[in-house]
Amino acid sequence: MNFVQLRSYDNYISAHISMTMLQDAGINCHLKDEHIITLDPFLSPALGGMKLMVYPTQAERADRLLEQAESNRMD
Repeated sequence: MNFVQLRSYDNYISAHISMTMLQDAGINCHLKDEHIITLDPFLSPALGGMKLMVYPTQAERADRLLEQAESNRMD
């Protein structure tokens, strides 16, 4: 099954926090381009950052969870 991009990150820590939160909620996801950007951060703009990839069938739920977490962080 193909994955779809949900978010893009230029920060390794933020990317992993989001990915771990989704995985804890039972969402199948991974970070695309994580290893190359970790080795050479200057490639991040050229590659579009680390991409949080999820199954298309789980994308809507994952997006809601991330939006909720982001709004809670702002409060």
